[in-house]
Amino acid sequence: MNAVEIEEAISKLAELPFDGGEFPFAFLQAFGNRETTIKRLRSGASNKSDLGGVLQTNNIHIAVAPAGEVTNTLAALKATPATAKAKARFILATDGAGFEAEDVETGETVACAYVDFPNHFGFFLPLAGITTVKQVRESSFDIRATGRLNRLYVELLKDNPDWGAADRRPDMNHFMARLIFCFFAEKTDIFHGKGLFTATIEQMSARDSSNTHEVIGELFRAMNTPTAQRAIARLPRWADVFPYVNGGLFSGSPAVPRFSRIARSYLLHIGGLDWTKINPDIFGSMIQAVADDDERGALGMHYTSVPNILKVLNPLFLDDLRARLEEAGDNSRMLLNLRRRMARIRVFDPACGSGNFLVIAYKEMRAIEAIINERRGEFDLASEIPLTNFRGIELRDFPAEVARLALIMAEFQCDVLYRGQKLALAEFLPLNKENWITCGNALRLDWLSVCPPTGTGVKLVAYDLLETPLDQAQIDFENEGGETYVCGNPPYVGDKFQTPAQKADLKLLTRNGAKAVDYVAGWLWKASDFIRHGGSFAFVATNSICQGVQVPLIWPSIFQTGQEITFAHKDFYWSNSASNNANVICVIIGVSATPRGEKFIYFDSQRKLAKSINAYLTDGPNIIVEKHPTPISDLPEMVAGNIPRDKGHLMMSLEERDDIVARYPDATQLFRRMVGSFELINGIERTCLWINDDQSALAASIPPIAQRLKAIREYRETGSERGKLGIATPYKFERTITGKKTQIVVPRVFSERRPYVTANYISSETIVSDAAQAIYDAPMYVLSILSSRIHLAWIGVTSGRMKSDLRYSTGVCYNSFPLPTLTEKNKADLTRCAEDMLLAREAHFPATLAYLYDPDTMPADLREAHERNDEVLERIYIGRRFRNDTERLEKLFELYTKMTTSPRATQKKKRAGAA
Repeated sequence: MNAVEIEEAISKLAELPFDGGEFPFAFLQAFGNRETTIKRLRSGASNKSDLGGVLQTNNIHIAVAPAGEVTNTLAALKATPATAKAKARFILATDGAGFEAEDVETGETVACAYVDFPNHFGFFLPLAGITTVKQVRESSFDIRATGRLNRLYVELLKDNPDWGAADRRPDMNHFMARLIFCFFAEKTDIFHGKGLFTATIEQMSARDSSNTHEVIGELFRAMNTPTAQRAIARLPRWADVFPYVNGGLFSGSPAVPRFSRIARSYLLHIGGLDWTKINPDIFGSMIQAVADDDERGALGMHYTSVPNILKVLNPLFLDDLRARLEEAGDNSRMLLNLRRRMARIRVFDPACGSGNFLVIAYKEMRAIEAIINERRGEFDLASEIPLTNFRGIELRDFPAEVARLALIMAEFQCDVLYRGQKLALAEFLPLNKENWITCGNALRLDWLSVCPPTGTGVKLVAYDLLETPLDQAQIDFENEGGETYVCGNPPYVGDKFQTPAQKADLKLLTRNGAKAVDYVAGWLWKASDFIRHGGSFAFVATNSICQGVQVPLIWPSIFQTGQEITFAHKDFYWSNSASNNANVICVIIGVSATPRGEKFIYFDSQRKLAKSINAYLTDGPNIIVEKHPTPISDLPEMVAGNIPRDKGHLMMSLEERDDIVARYPDATQLFRRMVGSFELINGIERTCLWINDDQSALAASIPPIAQRLKAIREYRETGSERGKLGIATPYKFERTITGKKTQIVVPRVFSERRPYVTANYISSETIVSDAAQAIYDAPMYVLSILSSRIHLAWIGVTSGRMKSDLRYSTGVCYNSFPLPTLTEKNKADLTRCAEDMLLAREAHFPATLAYLYDPDTMPADLREAHERNDEVLERIYIGRRFRNDTERLEKLFELYTKMTTSPRATQKKKRAGAA
C-alpha cells in the first residue's frame, strides 16, 4: 500500500464506531497487513502480547485501554519485557476517546483525541515498510489532499469520459488547478470568508448534482470578471461576492465537467480540509500524479526530499547569500545591497516539473530577505523578490500549471509569515498575468528566449496556461546586473530506453558525433551553452554520466568553453522518501562559467575542499580517461573470451553432454568446460563443444553433434549480425583463444555491492566465453592487482553500468589502470597475497564467488587476506594505506596524467597504433 491508500484506510477506521476488540486488527490492516497475517494474530499463533493486546514482532504492540487509562496502558506496554523481546518499533494505546503512541527507537510520541489520530498517520508509515523522514510525517495534509483529489479526478473522468481523451485532458487538468486554488483561497481568507467556495456549491447546487457544474462555472466566471465589468456580466448575487482573480487561471475555456452525486460529495469533502497547511514545495510533485496515468499507481510516493534539493541550491548560490548576510551583520548599507542583489537573481529550472526547485529557492530567499528587513527595521516592506525571476520549462501542461500555482501559494504564505495576514490579503489579488513557466520541450526551446541573459529585457508573456505563450502579448522587464542560476532534476534515460523522439532531441545537440549517452546529457549541453552569457548551473543526474564511456562523449565540449565543475555530490540515492523509489544512483554537479576560488566535493555527509574537480568528480586534474588499445602500465594483455556465433548450438548443459557421451563415448574429447561472467561468479557448471580441425570428421559422425553443426552452418550462411563468416568451419567458435597452462578470468558484469572484483585463477583447459575477459598464462601477481580495493575504485569511475552493476571493459578499466613500476620483490609479495586469497577461498569450498564476495556473507579469513593484499599494494603507491576511495582516485588520476602525457607514453601509443 502507498501512503495515500493508508491515509484513506485509517480515516475510514476513525469514522467507524469504536470497537475495542476489532481496532488492533483493523489498524494493522490499514497499514497493509495481509489477511493471512491478521488471521495468525487473531488465533494467537503470532501474537506475542502478554497484556491482552496485539503484539506483532518487529512492528507494534497495541492495547485497548480501560476508559481514562490510556497513559497508564502505554506505560505498561513500554515496561513489559515482551515489547523489547519482540523488537516492537511502536507501542499504541487507546480507549476510543484518547489515543497515545510512542516510537520506541526515537522516543517520539503522539497524543491526541481518537478521532484525530489519522492526522498522525505519517508517524506510523514504517509499519508499511515506508521509510519516513520528518518532512514526510509533517506532510499529512498534502497526502490526504492528494488522495481526495485523486478520487474526485477518477470519478469525474468516469462521468465525463470525453474529458479523458487526449484533446480534452488539458481542460480537465486546468479545471483541477482552478479547484486547488479555490480550496486554498477559501481557507486563507483570500475569498474574504472561510469556506465560502465550498459552502456556496453546497447551498446553490442541487443534492442530485444536476446543476453542480453550472454553479461552479458561474463562480469561475465571477473570478474571471474585473470589478468594472461586473454590472454588464450579470453575475448571480451568490457569485458576485467572489473577487476577481484571473491572472490566466480562470480565463480560457469556461467548461466544467458534469458531477455525479459521488463526485459532488468528494468535492465538498475536499473543501472541508484545512488547506492552510498545504506545503507548495512538496504538494506539487504529489498532485502531479493525480493527472498522470503512468504515475497514479504511485500516488503518495512523490514526497520530494527538500534536503536533497537543498544539496543543489545551497552550494549553487544560497550558501553564498547566507555568507554575505553573516558578513553584513547589522550594517544597513551592506544589507540593502544584498537585498538589491537578491531582487535581481534569476533561478531557472529547464525541467521544472511541478516546480519544487523553484518553490524551495523562492522560500529560502524570502527567509533571507526577511532577516534583512528585520535588521533594517522594515518589517512591513513588500518583497522585492519577484516570482517572475523563478522561471521554468516543463514538457507537460499540468505540471507546468501546478508549478505556477505552487509559486503563487508560496508567495502568499511567505507574505503572511513575514508581513502579516492583512497586508498579504490586501496585495494578493488580482493575480498578475506574466508567464514565467513555459510549457514545451526544453531540448527544443531556445532557453535565452525563456530566461534571457542578465542586462537584457526579459520577455514575459501574458497568457492562459493552456495556450501557447508565444501567441500572447509580450511585456519587458529589466534585470540589469543580475545573476542567473540554472538548476533542476532533468529526466535521465539510458540510450537503450530512449524513445525515437528523445533520440531525435539528442541528435540536434550531439557534440563531436557523440552517441549512446544518457538523455540528461542534453540538459548539460544546453546549460553549458546558456551560461556562456554568465551564471552557473547545477543538476541532479544519474552517476553514469561521470563514468566509463559517457565521460569522453559528454564532458570535453563543456570544459573546452573554460567552464569548470565547482562542486559535486558523489553517489547517493535521489529519493522521494518512499518505499518504492527507483533504484537510481545519482550525483549532483555544479558548473560555473567563471572560475571559483573554493571548490567542494560532498560525500558520505562530508565536505572536502578540492583544488580541481574533474569529470569523474574527484579532486584531480581535468583529464578524461580514454579507451587504450594496450595497457599503459606494465601489465599483460587482457582480451575478451571466445566468440561462438552459434545461436547457442555449441553450448549445452551437463545433462545434454552426458546423454551424448553415454551413446557415443568417443565424443568425450569434443567437450570442454566453459565459463562466462555468470558461471564464474555463481559456480554454474556448463560445457561447450570445442572441436579442432582434426576432430571435425569425428564430430560429423556423431548425429546429435552433426545436427547442431548443420544448424550453425545455416545460421552463418544466412548472414548473422557479423556477416557470412566461418561457414566452412561450423564446428569452431568464430574466435578461438586459449592459454597454455593458466588464465585469469575477469567477469564483464558484476554487482556493485561486491567489495572486490570477482576474478579467478583457473586452468586453461576451461574455455572462457565472450561474456568474460581473460589474461592467458598471466603471472599470479596480476590477480592481486585485479582483486584490490584500489582497482575497484578505478573501475567505479571508469566502467559503464548495466543497471547498477559494474561493466568491466578491457580498453577503459584495465588498459587505462595506472600502476607504479613493480620491482621483483613487489611482484613476489603480491604473488604471495594472491595465493593467500585463493587459499582462503578454497577453505570454504564449495562456496561460490557470489557467496564469498557478498558483503553480508564474506568470510573473515578471506576479508583479512584482501586487507593484507590492499596493504601491500597501496604501500607501493604511497608508502601507506589510503584513507578512502577519494584519496585512492586522486592518486590514480595523478599517476594516469603522468603516464599518458610522458614521452614514453606517447611512443607506446604510436607503436600500438602502428600495430
